[in-house]
Amino acid sequence: MRVAVLKERRADEARVAATPETAKKLIALGCTVAVESGAGLPAGFPDSEYAAAGAQVSPDAASALAGAGIVLKVRAPLAAGEGEVDELSLMPRGALLFGTLGADREAAGRLAAAGVDAAAMEMLPRITRAQSMDVLSSQANLAGYRAVVEGAAAFDRAFPMLMTAAGTIPAANVLVMGAGVAGLQAIATARRLGGRVSATDVRPAAKEEIKSLGASFVGYEDEESRAAQTAGGYAKPMSAEFLAKQAEVVAGAIGKMDIVVCTALVQGRRAPILVTEAMVASMKPGSVIVDIASDAGGNCALTKPGEKVVTANGVTVLGWRNWPARIPAAASSLYARNLLTFLTTFWDKESSRPVLPAEDDLVRGVMLTRGGQVVHASLAAG
Repeated sequence: MRVAVLKERRADEARVAATPETAKKLIALGCTVAVESGAGLPAGFPDSEYAAAGAQVSPDAASALAGAGIVLKVRAPLAAGEGEVDELSLMPRGALLFGTLGADREAAGRLAAAGVDAAAMEMLPRITRAQSMDVLSSQANLAGYRAVVEGAAAFDRAFPMLMTAAGTIPAANVLVMGAGVAGLQAIATARRLGGRVSATDVRPAAKEEIKSLGASFVGYEDEESRAAQTAGGYAKPMSAEFLAKQAEVVAGAIGKMDIVVCTALVQGRRAPILVTEAMVASMKPGSVIVDIASDAGGNCALTKPGEKVVTANGVTVLGWRNWPARIPAAASSLYARNLLTFLTTFWDKESSRPVLPAEDDLVRGVMLTRGGQVVHASLAAG
């Protein structure tokens, strides 16, 4: 079985779908691994390390994909008109594609028409069995860490309390908005750096998780908030009335904050606006807002996705895209292990290939296309 690992060509993407470590393990399964030259370099993995692991280094995408039965990607392959290389047309019919594909019905149709069996790993069910394969969790964890580090770098005062002969510098006040995987890591990182940390989330289970990390809880609670979590652990969309009451509570706290980290997402929807212009205006000059929900529009009303903004009152808003790719070596290592774990879970030793039963919960959750048809329940016609 030939496994092709392609270079990521989309803007702001520095990750790679296989590392020398996972390439070596795929080879141990009996695979031939072909890595497009330069695929790992933005993440700190040169071609020489892949070659030392036993992989073939191919000069371009076409040669890497020639005869491939499995294709590993971070982001969706480029189709005609999307870039200088039409990756999709180069994939052999019947190849099994793994990536975070972000596909809508139209994109899934293109994958089906190309004869590619596509698995969107971001759609993996959030069940206990899937934890070690969960790409969303592994990448969000690192995004939360990176957000605090970049917030600290942009902050013009010290993060921990510093007692000096010249006087004491107080610890930074940090508010984390959203206590999912990214938010909890942001809380933990801010605490390690010595900040005074508060956090808010609409989900009922979040309050105890926030407190368990040593942060204080900020938020409005009522009957709606007690039912604010889906079975998969995601936040549900909240009513306008609840959001208004939540905003009142947050507005009372946010003017005292030095750093605000925004992580709140609602699956499949635009990120909710949690930090209004008025809230930003109440913050002190030199304060920092780090919005890792920027790819979904952002939690701050003044976020410009992909940009750094300094407001009229001196608040810095960091709205960089693709936060996991801002720590590419670690993000690639975890992502590559997620893919490897999924493959080995379904690996058939006799045929030296993955066998993906359609009735399996994990397979049913991730498979977008199969045998030239769109098969995912959320995208299939009718």
